[in-house]
Amino acid sequence: MKALLLHKDHDFDTAQALPWNEAALTQDLELNILFNAMAKGDEFLFDIARKVIFSGLSNTPETILYRQDILRDCLEHPSVVRDIYDIAVKAIESRKSSWFSVFTKHPSSILSSSIGMMHLYLDKLKQLSSTVTGHAGKFSSEGFTRFFNTLGRELGGDYFAEIEAHLDELRFRDGMLMSGQLGDGNKGIHYTLRKLQDKRLSWLEKLFAHKPPGYIFHIHPRDESGIRALSKLNDEGINRVANALAQSNDHILSFFSMLRAELAFYVGCLNLSEQLARIAEPVSFPTLAGMQERSHSFKELYDACLALRMNRKIVGNELQADGDDLIIITGANQGGKSTFLRSIGLAQLMMQSGMFVPAGSFTANVCSSLITHFKREEDTTMKSGKFDEELSRMNEITDHIAANALILFNESFAATNEKEGSEIARQIVTALVEKRIKVFFVTHLYQFAHRFYTDKRSNVLFLRAERQSDTSRTFRLVEGEPLETSYGPDLYDKIFGHDQ
Repeated sequence: MKALLLHKDHDFDTAQALPWNEAALTQDLELNILFNAMAKGDEFLFDIARKVIFSGLSNTPETILYRQDILRDCLEHPSVVRDIYDIAVKAIESRKSSWFSVFTKHPSSILSSSIGMMHLYLDKLKQLSSTVTGHAGKFSSEGFTRFFNTLGRELGGDYFAEIEAHLDELRFRDGMLMSGQLGDGNKGIHYTLRKLQDKRLSWLEKLFAHKPPGYIFHIHPRDESGIRALSKLNDEGINRVANALAQSNDHILSFFSMLRAELAFYVGCLNLSEQLARIAEPVSFPTLAGMQERSHSFKELYDACLALRMNRKIVGNELQADGDDLIIITGANQGGKSTFLRSIGLAQLMMQSGMFVPAGSFTANVCSSLITHFKREEDTTMKSGKFDEELSRMNEITDHIAANALILFNESFAATNEKEGSEIARQIVTALVEKRIKVFFVTHLYQFAHRFYTDKRSNVLFLRAERQSDTSRTFRLVEGEPLETSYGPDLYDKIFGHDQ
């Protein structure tokens, strides 16, 4: 029995490796803010959100759409989804907190523990079955429909009555019947537990019933050796059934563990949705374009991590960049360029993991990987200069990047002079675009931006951070030619005031 709520045909691999640039993405896109919002203090939810979102870069469009439909169901019926998740959590916790889970090597103890544990699991399976029966008709996604049908098929009919009858029989209230053979040296071998005949007789019938021939012996209460021998014989007989029941418990635990892990992602999405709704920020399900296409268009796209950190609604942006391989972003300092860049990366990660995105509407092509190259603050532990460090990170990127990746540059190669930085940036970006890699580049390198602008390439779009005539920033980006100034004096005046 499988949940299959993250993939159509296999369980989610919770042990899979994270991408090579996980640390850089987490730092540059401030992803821990997103993970914390999804987790709401729950370490398990944090871990699953992190793993599912990072692994999303390898998802196919079919998997993304499969999860979108499931998430729509979750948003429609959050209380039901949370109830199912809680059942799975309590089933797992019941094993951890129960004395039945105490490790033992004796078959009789294994059997007794397994019977007790199975009764606890049956209680949780009954709760799960009851929840599904009451709400299955409300869900329409392929994932939930199949999951509910599987539960109905596996847990329906006389399933619970049959299991409880078997467990009762394994208590051997009427004694134990087993067979065996004599081996070398008359040593007992091939002990096999046999099923007792199910004859429900009255006491009077039992008294006068014909009894098969047999041999009976009694062990003296003080015969410790005899009792140990009988106990060993008992263990030999029930060894296989004890192991089988223990494996059944492990199978049910595995089911609840995977159900918890896969539902944890959707519970995290519900937590995030509720927090964004409280600050009146929109979310929407993105429209996917093929990996070979170049599509990026949206309305009201915002940096969800910034909105969550500030706990208020922030300015969103619009863009129509279909067919563009390179988007160069220039303009006023503190005009929202870096925030816009983070919103691009965050939306791509969320889209490819199967989530909604922080936008009124969003369309983008699936990418093979997401890479960031953001400027770093001065680090006294660095063995070389900032510019060397930038080139070193760029060299590492070239070892991993492939066609149809999305790379985000933020003030890269600005640690050297304008002329050298612009030429290095131009050569790197030109090579990336030629290799079919989509590039977003925030820069103050005027020569770099102006060179591409004068080339009049059809696949390059220029955005500029908007600045009002009174020097105020709208934090919106508009299409516009690169300017030689970033309006640094505005910041000086804002910090130190106008000259008197």
